Amino acid sequence: MTDQTAPMEGTPLIAPSSTDHPLHEKIVEACRSVYDPEIPVNIYDLGLIYTIQVAEDNAVRIIMTLTAPGCPVAGEMPGWVADAVEPLEGVKHVDVEMTFEPQWGMDMMSDEARLELGFM
Repeated sequence: MTDQTAPMEGTPLIAPSSTDHPLHEKIVEACRSVYDPEIPVNIYDLGLIYTIQVAEDNAVRIIMTLTAPGCPVAGEMPGWVADAVEPLEGVKHVDVEMTFEPQWGMDMMSDEARLELGFM
């Protein structure tokens, strides 16, 4: 008997982003304007933004995580992300979802973030 909740082998744990959409880079830059108040690096370079999906009608779905489930700003950060992305020209609306699968780890940080935090 197999576990029905486990992803199929070969299924990515993080859904792919709409990297070829013209709004993708603007959304990434907007995400880079949001900072975890306890860490002096933006949430995109920290690796907290897992997925940016842009639908044909320019509705944006962002899947993100936190450095730890008990993060003091857990309830506020999705709103900060939506507030940063929604004003972008062309964005219809933004839906920010929180996930803890897979769990965030330091290996998800960009090289710039590791350098900034002294891990390189």
